[in-house]
Amino acid sequence: MSDFPPQDLRSFLEFCAGAWLTVRSSFELETAAALPGPTDQGGAAAREDTMAPHNTGEPWHAAQRGELVVAYLPPDQEGEPGGLDVTPPPQDGRTGAPQRLRFRAAGDFQRLKEGDEPEASGTWTLWKDGSLELTLTGREALVRERIWFTKPNLRLRSSVEQRHDGAPGRASFSSEIRRVSRSALPVDAG
Repeated sequence: MSDFPPQDLRSFLEFCAGAWLTVRSSFELETAAALPGPTDQGGAAAREDTMAPHNTGEPWHAAQRGELVVAYLPPDQEGEPGGLDVTPPPQDGRTGAPQRLRFRAAGDFQRLKEGDEPEASGTWTLWKDGSLELTLTGREALVRERIWFTKPNLRLRSSVEQRHDGAPGRASFSSEIRRVSRSALPVDAG
């Protein structure tokens, strides 16, 4: 493994490789904004109250736990950072479709379909705080995902969707713990 924290995109992508136990909470902002509150029927005060922890109308709509497998893809050209092959955990009993991401040194990336055909493209920024921000603009929304490590084996991700029509979208937060095999653990010499 490279030095921690990763200092460049290639090191960051290499650091992502491994099997991760992930816990992901997602939130449907549009649905939460539509929930009526005690002060008015859907106004700003009602939306704020709906998100309060004491309220029984819990707006977090899903929490999922599963195994996320990430493989580093070496660059296909000299001077490029490489990519990731991400296999998400199964959802509703169905195996998650793998996603392949290819990053370019110029600050852009592509999400590829089978056969490495481009499906979507976006931009990446590796911030001074060591977090990687991905921005993907689609026909209906802009999605920003931020990924950062707090420890070598603890990775956090947040994602927020902003719709082009101004309507609220979705948000999610994931905490991921790297799975370590028993053979990788230090042996107690005592």
